Amino acid sequence: MASNPARPVPQNPIAVDGGLIFDDMADVRAKVEELKAIGYDGIYSFEGSSDGFMPFVIAAEHTETQLLSTQVAVAFARNPLTLAYQANDLQMLSKGRFILGMGTQAKPNIEKRFSMPWGKPVTRMRDMIGAIRAIQRTWQTGEPLNYQGEYYRHTKMQPLFTPKPNPYGPPPLMLGAIGAPMTRAAGELADWFVVIPFCTEKFVRETTFPALEEGLEKGGRTWDDLKIAAQCMIATGANERAYAEAIARTRYQIAFYGSTPIYAKALEAEGWGDLHPKLHQMTRENRWLEMGQLITDEMCERFAVVGEPHEIGPKLVERFGGWVDRLSIMTTYQLEPEVASRIVSDVRERTASRGS
Repeated sequence: MASNPARPVPQNPIAVDGGLIFDDMADVRAKVEELKAIGYDGIYSFEGSSDGFMPFVIAAEHTETQLLSTQVAVAFARNPLTLAYQANDLQMLSKGRFILGMGTQAKPNIEKRFSMPWGKPVTRMRDMIGAIRAIQRTWQTGEPLNYQGEYYRHTKMQPLFTPKPNPYGPPPLMLGAIGAPMTRAAGELADWFVVIPFCTEKFVRETTFPALEEGLEKGGRTWDDLKIAAQCMIATGANERAYAEAIARTRYQIAFYGSTPIYAKALEAEGWGDLHPKLHQMTRENRWLEMGQLITDEMCERFAVVGEPHEIGPKLVERFGGWVDRLSIMTTYQLEPEVASRIVSDVRERTASRGS
């Protein structure tokens, strides 16, 4: 069971989360019921072609035990107050089962897709977290709102716009990152850290954990103050055709991540730094469908968990079992419900005695 020597092995079985991925909002309830039937412990939203918060209005009403988390909401496309309102409402609606997960996105997306300002991302995110928590304190305690940071200033909160204290408390805050500076900020400030899917064991061991430790130390905290989730791409299928499609789509997903500048460091850590400029150039030439062909079997194995359905659970536990609290299964293809259910059961059973 892979472990990080600095962090004690979590005591509970790994909780496995499924993605709330859909094409039409009208399909959300059916998708939620499917995820429940599979046996997922939680449901996460991916902010791609739809809003990351809205589907949870439906999910919160049609689940009883599943934890709901945004993995991750694009923080800089919003402001602290809008995020605080959305998170507070979902925490109330779900009866305390919501985690506000945030990430930065890349500068071109923030400026060109969302038409929002960019800045020093780590400083802005620290400011964002400080502002959200100041707003939450005002709502919970009634103390005057007076937050004045470098990017955000919130000094007005009239009674008409103030929610009643949330009986479940403010939702935990999760931060996703890949670079060491943002990862250090998560160790210092966040309740949860989520390891993004474009990471290898080597990168997590050599970059992520040292940065988290530095952040924890700076914040006067210990590993007991931070929980860790990990997103993981898997490639599997119930038959030969489904397996082949899963491999092809996973290769493309890896290539897409690898084409993005902020993820180049993960390729560099494995000695594949020369691949990033090739992939990046292919995106500029709209050669999207060809990108996956550059991903070798070895790259696929490093960045994803690949195998027959009965192999996936044991491989996930081997890779993540010594250090994660939650595991988010990620696919860009339709994973058969019976396969997903087996994976969830295998992970849960194999980590039932963790920490003992």
